[in-house]
Amino acid sequence: MTLQQLRYAICIANQKSMNKAAAELFITQPSLSSTIRDLEEEIGLQLFLRSNRGIVITPEGEEFLGYARQMLEQYRQMEERFVKKEKFKKKFSVSMQHYTFAVQAFIHMAREFGMDDYEFAVHETRTYDVIEYVKNQKSELGILYLNEFNQKSMEKLIHDSDLEFTELFQCKIYVYLWKGNPLARKELIEFEDLKNYPCLSFEQGTNNAFYLAEEVFSTYEYKQIIKADDRATLLNLMVGLNGYTLCSGIICEDLNGDEYCAIPLNTSDRMRIGYIKKKKMPLSILGEKYIAELKKFEKQVL
Repeated sequence: MTLQQLRYAICIANQKSMNKAAAELFITQPSLSSTIRDLEEEIGLQLFLRSNRGIVITPEGEEFLGYARQMLEQYRQMEERFVKKEKFKKKFSVSMQHYTFAVQAFIHMAREFGMDDYEFAVHETRTYDVIEYVKNQKSELGILYLNEFNQKSMEKLIHDSDLEFTELFQCKIYVYLWKGNPLARKELIEFEDLKNYPCLSFEQGTNNAFYLAEEVFSTYEYKQIIKADDRATLLNLMVGLNGYTLCSGIICEDLNGDEYCAIPLNTSDRMRIGYIKKKKMPLSILGEKYIAELKKFEKQVL
């Protein structure tokens, strides 16, 4: 196995086409196909399925390419440091469901390490993408939740992606809403109280299975529901339409402001907030620091 073979495989995956990859690499299509065929024979895996419509990456190919990208990135860093003598920035990326506290933990971590020597990335995105980003090593860590309803399906998806879930803390379910909402005056909210207000939910796109929903009780028949793509829009809908969403109850006023509150929902259901990472892959120094910052929010969990 050579670095050239890895570069060729990654280029094909990015282009989804043998012809386009060959053109980008300035080699002939038969030569590229031969190189990949030799690689597949060496490792005993089929990386790509070929058709008239282009290239499809196999599940084994997805896993292999994740390691290939990491290897090439490490080689690039070694080359810059020891051959070209260039100063390079270490990279750290985390993906998450739409959790303000996860963003705040990231901010605290980035402030401590500084941004002169590090290149940071944070992806606040859909549940399926959180898993895919960690699976393909676009992110070192992914932050999400499990509960009684989604646990079996999510654990299977995580396991099949060669990842592992580690619980950070458990929390009750809260109703997150604007302080001007009439329900904000209550000490405990019942499901019946919510029926005349729109439930706000994050859109999950084509991967919209109930177990991938970011909100608990995704199968509940809400009288009114609005889906949105980002947290800022959700907050606007809370104010404009007296909408609400269900959450962990961890409030981050530094980022969202003090116009919102979390009221306990009368339910025994709980959320298990945790992180996913590649199996058998140790955390980086930044990964360990980020997890330490996340654990501090356990103090806010009731």
